Amino acid sequence: MNALKNFLKTFHFFTIAIFMAPALLFFSGIFNIDEPDTIGNAIASVSDYQTINYHTPQHEPEYFTDFVDENVREIRGTIRPGDTLGKSFDRNHVPATVRNQVVKSLKGFVDFSSLKAGDTYSLIIKDGNQLEKGYYESGPFSVFAITSQADGFKVEKKDVLLECRTIRISGTVKTSLYDAFPRDIKDPRLIYAFADIFASKIDFNTEPRPGDRFELIVDEYYRYYDFVSYGKIRFARYAKEQDGEILDAFLFDSGREKAYFNDQGHELGAFFLRSPVPMGRVTSRFSHHRLHPILGVIREHLGVDLAAPRGTPIMAAADGKVFKMGYNGGFGNQIVLSHGSGYKTYYGHLSRFKRGLKPGDRVKKKETIGYVGATGMATGPHLDYRISENGRFKNPFSIKFKPRSTLKGKKLAELKRTVASMRRMMTVAGNARRKLIMVKSVSANPDVVTFL
Repeated sequence: MNALKNFLKTFHFFTIAIFMAPALLFFSGIFNIDEPDTIGNAIASVSDYQTINYHTPQHEPEYFTDFVDENVREIRGTIRPGDTLGKSFDRNHVPATVRNQVVKSLKGFVDFSSLKAGDTYSLIIKDGNQLEKGYYESGPFSVFAITSQADGFKVEKKDVLLECRTIRISGTVKTSLYDAFPRDIKDPRLIYAFADIFASKIDFNTEPRPGDRFELIVDEYYRYYDFVSYGKIRFARYAKEQDGEILDAFLFDSGREKAYFNDQGHELGAFFLRSPVPMGRVTSRFSHHRLHPILGVIREHLGVDLAAPRGTPIMAAADGKVFKMGYNGGFGNQIVLSHGSGYKTYYGHLSRFKRGLKPGDRVKKKETIGYVGATGMATGPHLDYRISENGRFKNPFSIKFKPRSTLKGKKLAELKRTVASMRRMMTVAGNARRKLIMVKSVSANPDVVTFL
């Protein structure tokens, strides 16, 4: 397996791929490939709308070199679980002089006291014990190159190129949004990211119905065929079967921040979340006449109960300030946040509060403030969530909040171009449950790539 990965990293592999591409494009008219797993398949499924551009990171030709000079050799190593750098160097017979040169050069770049299993290094040694060049890879994005110079060693962080696959995923709800997603998604956080986009529009605890459909366009990032991460979801759609409502969300840089807007320029994110526990299960609704499960009497329940496993993080529903927190009778551990304009939110039965949080602290929307529990008068772990406006409690799931912002002028025109681009991609994708739309190479730096 290691030999195969090393072959994939050489120019020989890419030379073969380039010469094979025309033949693969010819056969693309014969075979319909919805889920390509190889470069050949990816090329075969590319339409006129797509672009392919494969590269190898710039340091790779030097990193994997066949040496003719018998005075030059290369030592490669991988950090194993429990390894120290010294232990790995011992195993690979790295000369003492080279060890010192590596550690001294990389000081301040790599924390050798907390190495990660899987980190790799390559040391090119000349004349038996002199470091000529070296590379240390810590994770998929941190590649450091050491180069010998007349006055010592130069260290630089190298650009890492990733393969970016833009894909479309779609599905139909039968029981829940979570179950509707394909089982082969690379990271379940993608589901939560999708739900979070519509967090101010849909409560995925209560509103999904059988027959509802979802679609999204997202980037998958790979390095040497190893999945690295999803990018931000670029487009999301949720279509309700019951009333025919279709919600679209387009990722767009408004100048203030990247956020999701509909095609009319209204930001989807409202001031309040619909639910502070995105995937909680509603066990009791807002009511003025509820049979209390413990006391057995009819009384008001001016909030909603969201069941979730003990320890599930609870998010602040909006920006605000901790009004009070502590143990409050039947509510157990409770936090009350004040949000201005007369709004307060209440979070009860917590197992514990966020460490360090105290009355008067400012919190941001979606910031974790505590964890689901069953303190106070509770039959099981859940969150009692309430919201009041000017002292009057309201149903959290029926309040209509205004959008946070609306685009106008040039920004709206820019959004319209983004909308048109995403719709062209949807046309390319067709009706496949999972479809590759586009493949390209990108540099793994924060200005180019934003990971999920």
